[in-house]
Amino acid sequence: MKLVRYGEKGAEKPGLLDGDGRVRDLSGHVADIDGACLTRAGIAALQALDPASLPLVEGTPQQDLRLGACVGGVGKFLAVGLNYADHAAEAGMDVPTEPILFTKWTSCIAGPDDDLHLPEGSTATDWEVELGIVIGDGGRDILMDRAADHIAGYCVINDISERDWQLRRGGTWDKGKGHDGFGPIGPWLVTADDIPDPRALRLWLEVDGHRHQDGTTATMVFGPEEIVSYTSRFTTLQPGDVIATGTPPGVGMGQKPPVYLKRGQVMRLGIDGLGQQRQKVI
Repeated sequence: MKLVRYGEKGAEKPGLLDGDGRVRDLSGHVADIDGACLTRAGIAALQALDPASLPLVEGTPQQDLRLGACVGGVGKFLAVGLNYADHAAEAGMDVPTEPILFTKWTSCIAGPDDDLHLPEGSTATDWEVELGIVIGDGGRDILMDRAADHIAGYCVINDISERDWQLRRGGTWDKGKGHDGFGPIGPWLVTADDIPDPRALRLWLEVDGHRHQDGTTATMVFGPEEIVSYTSRFTTLQPGDVIATGTPPGVGMGQKPPVYLKRGQVMRLGIDGLGQQRQKVI
Protein backbone atom coordinates (compact mmCIF):
# COMPACT_ATOMS: atom_id res chain seq x y z
CA MET A 1 0.00 0.00 0.00
CA LYS A 2 1.23 3.47 -0.92
CA LEU A 3 0.13 6.30 1.38
CA VAL A 4 0.37 9.95 0.37
CA ARG A 5 -0.38 13.45 1.57
CA TYR A 6 -1.63 15.73 -1.17
CA GLY A 7 -2.54 19.38 -1.59
CA GLU A 8 -1.14 22.80 -0.84
CA LYS A 9 1.67 23.32 1.66
CA GLY A 10 0.36 23.29 5.19
CA ALA A 11 -3.04 21.99 4.12
CA GLU A 12 -2.21 18.47 2.92
CA LYS A 13 -4.86 15.78 3.08
CA PRO A 14 -4.37 12.01 3.56
CA GLY A 15 -4.69 9.67 0.63
CA LEU A 16 -3.58 6.42 -0.90
CA LEU A 17 -2.47 5.48 -4.39
CA ASP A 18 -4.80 3.08 -6.20
CA GLY A 19 -3.78 0.45 -8.73
CA ASP A 20 -3.98 2.99 -11.55
CA GLY A 21 -1.64 5.42 -9.84
CA ARG A 22 -4.46 7.83 -8.90
CA VAL A 23 -4.88 9.35 -5.48
CA ARG A 24 -7.89 8.29 -3.39
CA ASP A 25 -8.92 10.51 -0.48
CA LEU A 26 -8.70 9.07 3.04
CA SER A 27 -10.10 12.09 4.88
CA GLY A 28 -13.24 10.18 5.82
CA HIS A 29 -11.16 7.63 7.70
CA VAL A 30 -8.05 9.36 9.11
CA ALA A 31 -7.11 12.95 9.86
CA ASP A 32 -3.59 12.64 8.43
CA ILE A 33 -0.92 10.14 7.47
CA ASP A 34 0.80 10.36 10.83
CA GLY A 35 1.61 8.32 13.89
CA ALA A 36 -2.04 7.85 14.80
CA CYS A 37 -2.66 5.69 11.73
CA LEU A 38 0.77 4.11 11.26
CA THR A 39 0.69 1.53 14.04
CA ARG A 40 0.13 -2.09 13.02
CA ALA A 41 -3.55 -1.74 13.92
CA GLY A 42 -3.84 1.52 11.99
CA ILE A 43 -2.18 0.10 8.87
CA ALA A 44 -4.42 -2.99 9.02
CA ALA A 45 -7.51 -0.78 9.14
CA LEU A 46 -6.39 1.12 6.05
CA GLN A 47 -5.51 -2.06 4.18
CA ALA A 48 -9.03 -3.34 4.82
CA LEU A 49 -10.50 -0.46 2.80
CA ASP A 50 -11.49 -0.91 -0.83
CA PRO A 51 -9.65 1.86 -2.74
CA ALA A 52 -12.46 1.96 -5.32
CA SER A 53 -14.85 3.02 -2.55
CA LEU A 54 -12.79 6.10 -1.70
CA PRO A 55 -13.29 9.49 -3.41
CA LEU A 56 -11.04 9.98 -6.43
CA VAL A 57 -8.85 13.07 -6.23
CA GLU A 58 -8.55 15.15 -9.40
CA GLY A 59 -5.13 15.43 -10.99
CA THR A 60 -2.08 13.27 -11.57
CA PRO A 61 0.27 13.02 -8.60
CA GLN A 62 3.58 14.84 -9.11
CA GLN A 63 2.26 16.48 -12.27
CA ASP A 64 -0.74 18.70 -11.64
CA LEU A 65 -1.36 17.39 -8.11
CA ARG A 66 1.20 18.40 -5.49
CA LEU A 67 2.30 15.80 -2.97
CA GLY A 68 3.57 16.84 0.45
CA ALA A 69 5.91 14.88 2.67
CA CYS A 70 4.38 11.41 2.96
CA VAL A 71 4.36 11.58 6.79
CA GLY A 72 2.78 14.40 8.77
CA GLY A 73 3.32 15.49 12.36
CA VAL A 74 6.79 13.94 12.54
CA GLY A 75 8.03 14.00 16.13
CA LYS A 76 11.65 13.00 15.46
CA PHE A 77 13.61 13.08 12.20
CA LEU A 78 16.73 11.02 12.86
CA ALA A 79 19.52 10.00 10.52
CA VAL A 80 22.49 7.63 10.28
CA GLY A 81 25.85 8.83 8.97
CA LEU A 82 28.45 6.94 6.95
CA ASN A 83 26.26 3.84 6.67
CA TYR A 84 27.68 2.74 3.31
CA ALA A 85 31.28 1.54 3.36
CA ASP A 86 32.00 2.99 -0.08
CA HIS A 87 30.58 6.38 0.96
CA ALA A 88 32.77 6.39 4.08
CA ALA A 89 35.77 5.76 1.81
CA GLU A 90 34.95 8.69 -0.47
CA ALA A 91 34.54 10.91 2.61
CA GLY A 92 37.95 9.78 3.87
CA MET A 93 36.46 8.41 7.10
CA ASP A 94 36.58 5.04 8.82
CA VAL A 95 33.63 2.68 8.51
CA PRO A 96 31.77 3.09 11.83
CA THR A 97 31.63 0.23 14.28
CA GLU A 98 28.29 1.51 15.61
CA PRO A 99 25.65 3.61 13.81
CA ILE A 100 26.43 7.35 13.82
CA LEU A 101 23.22 9.11 14.83
CA PHE A 102 22.31 12.74 14.23
CA THR A 103 19.10 14.73 13.87
CA LYS A 104 17.46 16.68 11.08
CA TRP A 105 15.16 19.32 12.54
CA THR A 106 11.55 18.67 11.62
CA SER A 107 11.23 22.20 10.19
CA CYS A 108 13.42 21.01 7.30
CA ILE A 109 10.78 18.54 6.06
CA ALA A 110 9.48 19.29 2.55
CA GLY A 111 7.45 17.70 -0.20
CA PRO A 112 9.25 15.46 -2.70
CA ASP A 113 9.08 17.99 -5.53
CA ASP A 114 9.20 21.29 -3.65
CA ASP A 115 11.80 23.82 -4.77
CA LEU A 116 14.96 23.99 -2.66
CA HIS A 117 15.79 27.54 -1.56
CA LEU A 118 19.59 27.65 -1.44
CA PRO A 119 20.47 29.09 1.98
CA GLU A 120 21.89 32.59 2.12
CA GLY A 121 25.66 32.35 2.34
CA SER A 122 25.78 28.66 1.43
CA THR A 123 28.91 27.56 -0.42
CA ALA A 124 28.65 23.77 -0.12
CA THR A 125 25.06 22.49 -0.29
CA ASP A 126 25.14 18.81 -1.21
CA TRP A 127 22.76 15.94 -2.01
CA GLU A 128 22.24 12.47 -0.49
CA VAL A 129 19.62 9.97 -1.70
CA GLU A 130 18.59 7.76 1.24
CA LEU A 131 16.19 5.00 2.21
CA GLY A 132 13.85 6.31 4.91
CA ILE A 133 12.32 4.20 7.68
CA VAL A 134 8.95 5.26 9.09
CA ILE A 135 8.18 3.96 12.59
CA GLY A 136 4.84 2.28 13.22
CA ASP A 137 4.51 0.89 16.72
CA GLY A 138 6.83 2.81 19.02
CA GLY A 139 9.13 1.43 21.67
CA ARG A 140 12.31 1.61 23.71
CA ASP A 141 15.12 -0.99 23.86
CA ILE A 142 13.60 -2.87 20.93
CA LEU A 143 15.14 -6.28 20.33
CA MET A 144 16.66 -6.66 16.89
CA ASP A 145 14.62 -9.77 16.10
CA ARG A 146 11.44 -7.76 16.80
CA ALA A 147 12.52 -4.53 15.11
CA ALA A 148 10.74 -5.27 11.82
CA ASP A 149 7.45 -5.26 13.73
CA HIS A 150 8.04 -1.58 14.55
CA ILE A 151 8.53 -0.44 10.93
CA ALA A 152 5.40 0.91 9.26
CA GLY A 153 7.08 1.39 5.91
CA TYR A 154 9.75 2.98 3.78
CA CYS A 155 10.18 6.11 1.64
CA VAL A 156 12.69 8.16 -0.34
CA ILE A 157 14.59 10.91 1.48
CA ASN A 158 17.01 13.50 0.12
CA ASP A 159 19.29 14.26 3.07
CA ILE A 160 20.38 17.67 1.77
CA SER A 161 23.43 18.92 3.64
CA GLU A 162 25.45 22.14 3.82
CA ARG A 163 28.94 20.68 4.21
CA ASP A 164 30.67 23.83 5.44
CA TRP A 165 28.08 24.25 8.19
CA GLN A 166 28.17 20.53 8.95
CA LEU A 167 31.92 20.04 9.22
CA ARG A 168 33.67 23.37 9.67
CA ARG A 169 31.46 25.62 11.77
CA GLY A 170 32.37 24.41 15.24
CA GLY A 171 29.51 22.16 16.23
CA THR A 172 27.60 18.95 15.62
CA TRP A 173 26.58 17.81 12.16
CA ASP A 174 23.05 19.01 12.87
CA LYS A 175 23.57 22.66 11.89
CA GLY A 176 24.42 21.55 8.34
CA LYS A 177 21.49 19.14 8.11
CA GLY A 178 18.41 21.00 9.28
CA HIS A 179 17.97 24.12 7.15
CA ASP A 180 14.47 24.71 5.77
CA GLY A 181 13.84 22.40 2.81
CA PHE A 182 16.76 20.07 3.60
CA GLY A 183 14.46 17.06 4.16
CA PRO A 184 12.25 16.16 1.18
CA ILE A 185 10.31 12.99 2.08
CA GLY A 186 8.20 10.90 -0.29
CA PRO A 187 6.49 10.83 -2.75
CA TRP A 188 4.73 8.02 -0.89
CA LEU A 189 5.12 5.84 2.15
CA VAL A 190 5.20 2.21 1.01
CA THR A 191 4.07 -0.13 3.77
CA ALA A 192 6.63 -2.69 4.90
CA ASP A 193 4.66 -5.66 3.58
CA ASP A 194 5.19 -4.34 0.04
CA ILE A 195 8.99 -4.18 0.44
CA PRO A 196 10.06 -7.79 0.98
CA ASP A 197 13.78 -6.98 1.18
CA PRO A 198 14.78 -3.39 2.02
CA ARG A 199 18.42 -4.40 1.58
CA ALA A 200 17.92 -5.15 -2.13
CA LEU A 201 16.85 -1.75 -3.45
CA ARG A 202 18.61 0.33 -6.10
CA LEU A 203 18.88 4.04 -5.31
CA TRP A 204 20.15 6.85 -7.52
CA LEU A 205 20.43 10.62 -7.85
CA GLU A 206 21.05 12.97 -10.80
CA VAL A 207 21.85 16.68 -11.02
CA ASP A 208 20.90 18.28 -14.35
CA GLY A 209 20.70 14.82 -15.89
CA HIS A 210 24.16 13.70 -14.74
CA ARG A 211 23.97 10.61 -12.56
CA HIS A 212 26.16 11.10 -9.50
CA GLN A 213 24.80 8.36 -7.24
CA ASP A 214 23.90 4.85 -8.36
CA GLY A 215 24.00 2.32 -5.56
CA THR A 216 22.18 -0.38 -3.71
CA THR A 217 21.00 -0.77 -0.14
CA ALA A 218 22.81 -4.14 -0.14
CA THR A 219 26.01 -2.26 0.76
CA MET A 220 24.61 -0.67 3.92
CA VAL A 221 26.77 -1.33 6.97
CA PHE A 222 23.75 -1.46 9.31
CA GLY A 223 20.37 -2.63 8.01
CA PRO A 224 16.95 -1.23 8.94
CA GLU A 225 16.26 -3.67 11.80
CA GLU A 226 19.65 -3.02 13.39
CA ILE A 227 19.17 0.74 13.03
CA VAL A 228 15.75 0.65 14.69
CA SER A 229 16.96 -1.55 17.53
CA TYR A 230 20.12 0.50 18.12
CA THR A 231 18.39 3.87 17.96
CA SER A 232 15.78 2.74 20.49
CA ARG A 233 18.53 2.32 23.09
CA PHE A 234 18.97 6.09 23.22
CA THR A 235 15.46 7.43 22.63
CA THR A 236 11.92 6.12 22.71
CA LEU A 237 10.80 5.73 19.12
CA GLN A 238 7.26 6.94 18.51
CA PRO A 239 4.75 6.25 15.74
CA GLY A 240 5.48 8.47 12.77
CA ASP A 241 9.15 9.07 13.58
CA VAL A 242 11.39 9.01 10.51
CA ILE A 243 14.95 7.67 10.20
CA ALA A 244 17.19 8.33 7.17
CA THR A 245 19.55 5.38 6.80
CA GLY A 246 22.59 6.78 4.97
CA THR A 247 23.69 7.32 1.39
CA PRO A 248 25.80 5.49 -1.21
CA PRO A 249 28.85 7.15 -2.82
CA GLY A 250 28.58 9.94 -5.34
CA VAL A 251 27.82 12.94 -3.14
CA GLY A 252 29.16 16.32 -4.23
CA MET A 253 31.70 16.43 -1.40
CA GLY A 254 33.28 13.25 -2.75
CA GLN A 255 33.90 14.56 -6.26
CA LYS A 256 37.43 15.63 -7.21
CA PRO A 257 37.25 18.57 -6.97
CA PRO A 258 34.05 18.80 -4.88
CA VAL A 259 30.89 19.90 -6.72
CA TYR A 260 28.01 21.61 -4.93
CA LEU A 261 24.52 22.76 -5.85
CA LYS A 262 23.91 26.05 -7.65
CA ARG A 263 20.75 28.00 -8.28
CA GLY A 264 18.90 26.83 -11.38
CA GLN A 265 20.01 23.20 -11.12
CA VAL A 266 17.54 20.31 -10.84
CA MET A 267 17.96 17.19 -8.72
CA ARG A 268 16.15 13.96 -9.58
CA LEU A 269 16.41 10.93 -7.33
CA GLY A 270 14.62 7.69 -6.61
CA ILE A 271 14.60 4.23 -5.08
CA ASP A 272 13.19 1.10 -6.70
CA GLY A 273 9.58 0.60 -5.64
CA LEU A 274 9.48 3.80 -3.58
CA GLY A 275 9.10 6.45 -6.28
CA GLN A 276 11.05 9.50 -7.38
CA GLN A 277 11.65 13.09 -6.29
CA ARG A 278 12.51 16.26 -8.20
CA GLN A 279 13.79 19.50 -6.68
CA LYS A 280 14.79 22.69 -8.45
CA VAL A 281 17.39 24.81 -6.67
CA ILE A 282 16.28 28.43 -6.49
